[in-house]
Amino acid sequence: MQKPPLTLYLAAPRGFCAGVVRAIKIVEMALEKWGAPVYMRHEIVHNKYVVDELRAKGAVFVETLAECPDDRPVIFSAHGVAKSVPAAAQARDMLFVDATCPLVSKVHIEAERHAERGLQMVMIGHKGHPETVGTMGQLPEGEVLLVETPEDVAHLVVRDVEKLAYITQTTLSVDDTALIVEALKTRFPAIIAPHKEDICYATTNRQEAVKAMAPSSDAILVIGAPNSSNSKRLVEVAAAAGCSYAQLVQRAHDIDWRALEGIKSVGVTAGASAPEILVNEVIDAFKTRYDVTVKFVETAEENVEFKVPRVLREAV
Repeated sequence: MQKPPLTLYLAAPRGFCAGVVRAIKIVEMALEKWGAPVYMRHEIVHNKYVVDELRAKGAVFVETLAECPDDRPVIFSAHGVAKSVPAAAQARDMLFVDATCPLVSKVHIEAERHAERGLQMVMIGHKGHPETVGTMGQLPEGEVLLVETPEDVAHLVVRDVEKLAYITQTTLSVDDTALIVEALKTRFPAIIAPHKEDICYATTNRQEAVKAMAPSSDAILVIGAPNSSNSKRLVEVAAAAGCSYAQLVQRAHDIDWRALEGIKSVGVTAGASAPEILVNEVIDAFKTRYDVTVKFVETAEENVEFKVPRVLREAV
């Protein structure tokens, strides 16, 4: 039986960003240096496949420091942690490695510098997301006010309208964030913007590639985890850019083939914590059902690399 033709648009860039590559490398180097088990406070990155692979190598994933023994190394996830976490680890004389993405650390430093100048922070982010919790935890309670939507801005109660600055989670929708920033600047004209955009290069690049694919695609599949902020934003960006069917899938077996009946083209991308092996798995799944022509949609080139912490580069 002849397979129906399908054009598969493959986004570039897609998948792992430099922060994720670094975080995974940190866990692997820690296991090599100190042996198993190595404890991870929270998922190192939001992807089940990656977490399962590291668990098989000897990583133990926990949600709190209290679950970690004193005598084994503990790694803090790429999303960052509140200041109280490394302080608690130091108090217990634990060996810990911070895998916080350097671009998240940049936001932490920025918040602290603003606070030193007497400014109150407004953070644009998602309540309860580990990155938001970690960033807000850099300063004392009440010093960082969270907003998730332009509507939230109207209800902000600030200490001094002349002494405000805003920061953002690194994995937000660029367009949605712009609307919130506009609302902040309208209500608080003196508010200070980040020196450089807080939304990271990888989030921005992946969203741009999706926007470029959307007009040509009958459907867009985003490979990523349901708890991955940047992956969920890609689905929203695809829908906002005019794609009538945009879906988040963790693996090829999650694809809803019925929903794709009759399509002539599909766009495929992956969130910043999804490995390329899962992209290839999805492409292979399409090839079993369609006569696939793959076309690349490249909107940027990425060559960013981050060093791992010195403690892992030093000999035992």
